[in-house]
Amino acid sequence: MDNHQIKKIWNEWSETWYRRYRTDEAISTIINNPATAFHHSTFSMIKKALPDLHGKKICVPSSGDNHAVFAFCLMGAKVTSCDISERQLENSSDLARKHGWDIEFICDDTMTLSKINSGEYDLVYTSNGVHIWIHDLNAMYNSIHRILKNDGAYILYEVHPFNRPFGKATDKINVIKPYDAIGPFVSEEVPRYTWRIQDIMNAVISSGLSVKHMEEMYAENGSFWIDESIEGNMLSKQELDNLCDWKLNPMAALPQWLSIYAHK
Repeated sequence: MDNHQIKKIWNEWSETWYRRYRTDEAISTIINNPATAFHHSTFSMIKKALPDLHGKKICVPSSGDNHAVFAFCLMGAKVTSCDISERQLENSSDLARKHGWDIEFICDDTMTLSKINSGEYDLVYTSNGVHIWIHDLNAMYNSIHRILKNDGAYILYEVHPFNRPFGKATDKINVIKPYDAIGPFVSEEVPRYTWRIQDIMNAVISSGLSVKHMEEMYAENGSFWIDESIEGNMLSKQELDNLCDWKLNPMAALPQWLSIYAHK
């Protein structure tokens, strides 16, 4: 599948599935507390890397819903949002104009970042859902290394690869594939890749970045296990809390999230 076809699908998704991330409620939550755009452990990594975000240059490749982009901007950073989907960027740019946020939006492929100058950024951040769409991790991390300043930082937040072999069931362990079956899988039109920890770590290290810290985190609430087609408010708080109890939901015994902090 070529980039034109991939862009077409992502542009369609921006008008359907991603609309839920642009509601007044979703954006107001970020405005009221920008840190809520991040898992608390990931946000601690960000603050360790850059204690003061004011005036810092941050690039967010494969920016998707742009929640992290908006949060960084609200915390005083100069942010560049990159995504392969023009519609994702246009919709996010509309929100930025509405709220008076000065954000740079660039349509670019995360594996090349060809429109981004080298050595410009204090921080590059990739959020949940990036790696599954990347077919060349080495190219992605070489590009991230290139655009970082010397002494710059890279931080990722991603679904923990240990979750990838399992299905959606929360009442039992349901293995649907081996851990080392990484794809490509084409069940959702755009090919997906379920990279292992070693694949991500080796690509980070091979790029020349130095890994400083890694965290394996648990979900902050039970919505992690809610199917995307089901509205979260259909479950009570107690039911959501139960999903975080590994005795009731065996999948909760595994870490759900992964964060890595690397340095150039």
